[in-house]
Amino acid sequence: MPSISPLVAEGIHPALWRASQLARGHGAYLDTGFPELRLELPGGGWPLGQLTEILLPTAGIAELSLLKPALNQLQGRPIVLLTPPYTPQALALSCAHLETSQLIWITRSKQSNALWAAEQVLRNGSCGALLFWQSQIRSEALRRLHLAAQSSDTFFCLMRSLQMAPLPSPAPLRLSLRPVAGGLELAMIKRRGGLRDRPLTLRIAAHHYLYSHAHTNKENSTADRHAGATSATLARRTPAHAPA
Repeated sequence: MPSISPLVAEGIHPALWRASQLARGHGAYLDTGFPELRLELPGGGWPLGQLTEILLPTAGIAELSLLKPALNQLQGRPIVLLTPPYTPQALALSCAHLETSQLIWITRSKQSNALWAAEQVLRNGSCGALLFWQSQIRSEALRRLHLAAQSSDTFFCLMRSLQMAPLPSPAPLRLSLRPVAGGLELAMIKRRGGLRDRPLTLRIAAHHYLYSHAHTNKENSTADRHAGATSATLARRTPAHAPA
């Protein structure tokens, strides 16, 4: 039986790649806005219609600033902020070219309600992005959300605790963030293709910070420290038929 050349095997199907390579992108992606990060992601950007996990030592360390360049590309489509850790700051968001009329801020006290809201947003498919902060999620709920994401072209990011890194996840892309001087240190936990050995440092300017309350850990916080600059807040909107 004749052997198959590795070069020929690469051309069998676009979903195949060598273990030493990044997966070749198929589907739709959003540019990250960071050239150095673009080179490290399959497809060269944030995947649409898939679950992406961002793992944090604590919420509110400028994860919104990391995602801002991608959100700017959604051309007015709604952006849902589901159970964010702090009140989004309207003035900072406007300065970051994210219109407050584009944003839907949803707060839910019960996790079951938050998960229900996330699934409804994904299955509806009308929103450009869903950013969801929720650490404790069972594996079956993760799979359900990932499946719902695949029915849309929504940019879906789930922010979880860094302590969840050792646990399995259906997300094709998982990365962690840590605050460093002048920006964020990003490490690849999971991606389609070979892993990156060393973290990647991204420089993020302070004026992009988008929360209205500084984090209690002043040394590590990259939240906005000028909360008094505006009293405006985003209007709270919740799904019309959320379960009780």
